[in-house]
Amino acid sequence: MATTETLQDLVSTLADELDGIDYEAHLAYGELTVTTGLGSLIPLLTALRDNVQLKFVSIIDISGVDYPERERRFDVVYHLLSPTLNQRIRVKVETDEDTPVPSATGVFPGANWYEREVYDMYGVLFSGHPDLRRLLTDYGFEGHPLRKDFPVTGFVEVRYDDEQKRVVYEPVKLRQEFRDFDFLSPWEGTDYVLPGDEKAKQ
Repeated sequence: MATTETLQDLVSTLADELDGIDYEAHLAYGELTVTTGLGSLIPLLTALRDNVQLKFVSIIDISGVDYPERERRFDVVYHLLSPTLNQRIRVKVETDEDTPVPSATGVFPGANWYEREVYDMYGVLFSGHPDLRRLLTDYGFEGHPLRKDFPVTGFVEVRYDDEQKRVVYEPVKLRQEFRDFDFLSPWEGTDYVLPGDEKAKQ
């Protein structure tokens, strides 16, 4: 984890080198996060990669975050690495279900599968992506499993049918009622006596 002083120096460098690009920098928990708009995303990523004072040449990951209560419910989060500075930076952009995010594949070719994963799991669209298809879910899968409003059980279940001699998809049938667990330790934190505990007090 970088020191606060090192990160403050990086924020100053960004202010000097990214003149004309719309962004906001935030320091929290020993990490630097840069928030930008959809129109400034590609110029920002390009400048972070190409500027000789920064050299964020490696894309580590692209992920999504879902906030269903917001109008623009998704954050698309880019994690970049500068081997030259030995620094990491996080770039965030907000979008909704219908507004596509400009694809970063022209800046970082390695963004291809990361963007496909975010599309598959969250349904975020990327404009200019060369091959935006599902990556992790099965053929014909409906919905996006990492959205907060996606049911825990899913919509369909898969099983092998011995009569048809093939895998079949069926609507989910719960064999037992859905249970909710409190995840408390059985040895502490309970207001009730567990079976067998009464012997310990004798």
